[in-house]
Amino acid sequence: MSAIDTFVATLIGTQPRDPALFARAMTHGSSSAGETYERLEFLGDRVLGLAIAAWLYERFPSEPEGKLSRRYNVLVARETCGEIGRTIGLPAHIRLGKQARDDRANMSDNVIGDVVEALLGALYLDQGQPAADAFVRAHWAPYLDEQRGAPVHPKSGLQEVAAARNLGTPTYELIARVGAHHAPTFRVKVSVARGGEAEAEGTSKQEAETAAAAILLEKMKK
Repeated sequence: MSAIDTFVATLIGTQPRDPALFARAMTHGSSSAGETYERLEFLGDRVLGLAIAAWLYERFPSEPEGKLSRRYNVLVARETCGEIGRTIGLPAHIRLGKQARDDRANMSDNVIGDVVEALLGALYLDQGQPAADAFVRAHWAPYLDEQRGAPVHPKSGLQEVAAARNLGTPTYELIARVGAHHAPTFRVKVSVARGGEAEAEGTSKQEAETAAAAILLEKMKK
């Protein structure tokens, strides 16, 4: 049994019916090991979304759609998937090409998040939706439990503050994109008319926008 097979069996609590699915889920495009995780990531993104949406609908029966959406957006975010991937020890098992590994692509939120979703896609195909739901509830529980109230995403929060002060809509500008294709760093500037501006970096454009919005939101609250 390979290291990946052992890791997967421990992770899902049983021997997979099709180990090749899980090996594919952990194969980055830079690797020469075979098919990559991209199609499984596409599927797993939807599996995660359904699992989280159904869980929130059940867990918070009196909350309106807007608050459920706030919770949902945080739980399915790339940053959350990246943190979960690190917690379960995923980076050591991602199959990369030499250059990508030298560039530490396996530590990127983008790559880890993609692989987490691909694993969910593989789990869905191998064991079914109930197994995928159980996996999500086991590993996402700490992130849901810490949400005493429905969280406000920094971009939404910034937009709400700007609107309340009649400052218009925040605008986001990509300042730079540097690094290798498989491990890029994005720098984004957000600005609000008469409300200031802020810049931040991230491993995805969305992550950088979120970080910049959080910085400007804090400035505007002072």
